[in-house]
Amino acid sequence: MQILFIGDIVGEPGRRAVSMLVPLLRIRHKLDLVIANAENAAGGSGITVATAAEIFESGVDIITMGDHLWDQKEVNSLLHSESRLVRPLNYPAGTPGKGCAMWRSEKHPPVAVLNLQGRTFMQPMENPFQCITQEVASLRQNTKIIFVDFHAEATSEKIAMGRMLDGSVSAVVGTHTHVQTADEQIFPGGTAYLTDAGFTGPHESVIGRDIAPVVQRFVTTTPQRFTVASERIILQGAVIEIDDNTGHALKIQRVSEPLSTTKK
Repeated sequence: MQILFIGDIVGEPGRRAVSMLVPLLRIRHKLDLVIANAENAAGGSGITVATAAEIFESGVDIITMGDHLWDQKEVNSLLHSESRLVRPLNYPAGTPGKGCAMWRSEKHPPVAVLNLQGRTFMQPMENPFQCITQEVASLRQNTKIIFVDFHAEATSEKIAMGRMLDGSVSAVVGTHTHVQTADEQIFPGGTAYLTDAGFTGPHESVIGRDIAPVVQRFVTTTPQRFTVASERIILQGAVIEIDDNTGHALKIQRVSEPLSTTKK
């Protein structure tokens, strides 16, 4: 099985990259499943009904989220009605939505897609290390193929999660920092790991935002409006090959695909 995971989609440029590049990547990598983090998809912050529909229509099968989950009020209707949208599992009991989605096809075993949010340098949440253990044990009764998007700030927290889950899930890929790391590997137990998938959107920027106001904020500490940038659009993420029988990862390959490659 071939899975593409797409790092944080940022605004309209990121959605455009997904729309134009996912069909090409499906052919090139013979993809079976496409997962995308879209917590920044609507104007650079949160997600709406329309942007979710656009992303699904572009060929994404499952959407994961993160700390910008609540930035658009429309997300409440999505959490209640859209089974393909996954919010962090470690929200308190009673929070709308689900922390896991099950993808099914006729050719391959089911795939469980989990979303977690870290706690280091981020808002308080339930302990992801505690809640994930029971969830994975329950999921493994139905499938050996489990994909985890760990939306977290600290590298050490992400690596610790990957190491803890090694052998019990197929992949742990980090999101949130918007900077693609170069540490893709397969751990001894068969779990593919990447600290951060990067982001999909304008890279002539400060992690997707126009450069000048971000610099001004750091220089003066005064509030600025952080608008989504527009230049050098790149789709980033990773392609992971997984053994259908064991659920172990066989290969992980980073993706950094410029939108300009589609223009001749």
